Amino acid sequence: MRRNTKFLGLLMAGMMGVLAACGNASGEAEYPNGNIEIVAPATPGGGWDTTARGIQNTLDENGLVEENMNVSNKPGGGGEVGWQYLAQQDSHAISINSSLLLTNNLLGQSELTHEDFTPLATLATEWISVAVPADSDIENGIDMLDRLKEDPTSLNIAVGPALGNNDHLSFVSVADEYGVDVSQLEFMIYESGGDVLTALLGGHVDVATMALSESLEQHLNGEIEIIATTADKPIPEDESIPSWQDQGIDYTFPHWRGIMGPADMTDEEIAYWNDTFSQMVETEEWGTLLENQGWDDFYLDHEGSVEFLEEQDQMYEELLDTAGMTE
Repeated sequence: MRRNTKFLGLLMAGMMGVLAACGNASGEAEYPNGNIEIVAPATPGGGWDTTARGIQNTLDENGLVEENMNVSNKPGGGGEVGWQYLAQQDSHAISINSSLLLTNNLLGQSELTHEDFTPLATLATEWISVAVPADSDIENGIDMLDRLKEDPTSLNIAVGPALGNNDHLSFVSVADEYGVDVSQLEFMIYESGGDVLTALLGGHVDVATMALSESLEQHLNGEIEIIATTADKPIPEDESIPSWQDQGIDYTFPHWRGIMGPADMTDEEIAYWNDTFSQMVETEEWGTLLENQGWDDFYLDHEGSVEFLEEQDQMYEELLDTAGMTE
């Protein structure tokens, strides 16, 4: 009897070990079961990095993810380096995305498309600004456009991290509508929104186009002057900041950011992030982040993001054609 008892004990221990290894009855390990890496495909500072760290902080503060999370910066190629990295990882890596995921491919600069990843959520939008140094003699957005219409090469325009992003395309769209030869514009490309701001503060460029959250603080401090935004409503922190509509140009353009995982994520993994992000966007911490950054809530789950990216892909193809950037 003692031998049988000992045998049964060993058998039970072995079965428990097998079940622990499998994680569930289907033989699949529980997810997540390791550290979560949030990829910001740019240098620290700027919208992608701020979004990644905001997600990390909000999830951590509210205990929505039990595993350890870290943000890793993978700058280069207008997001390409970070997204190539993500494509080689398992489902414990997720990355911030935005319009460059679409336009890099449309411009022939990347073989990757949104279909090579698993969209997990679209999170927020914000407005785009056009700014000049505080001591600039450019009076407003129309003054700038008049100068560019007369000579498109007369001003150096900072943009980052690559041509084809929302900052660039919104600027081109307005200039094209005003009659500027946008094919001749002199864009200076920087690695991130933070680098764009540094170039503007240092007087290395005449004009910069960047997310409003990247320029607002320095505008309020008097270090730069925002001469136009793509907003359709006043900016609460300074309602005197003019939109393009305020200056007679009927144009608005929100800049979106989302998050995605590598290809072939399972239904269970997608469901995990659907549940997690749907809770995250309802938290006080996330609401505070949106308010502090001047972002608007624009939450879409996995299915909504798949449809949204398809629609955006078609829209950007038309915008790039207008900008003369496609053959």
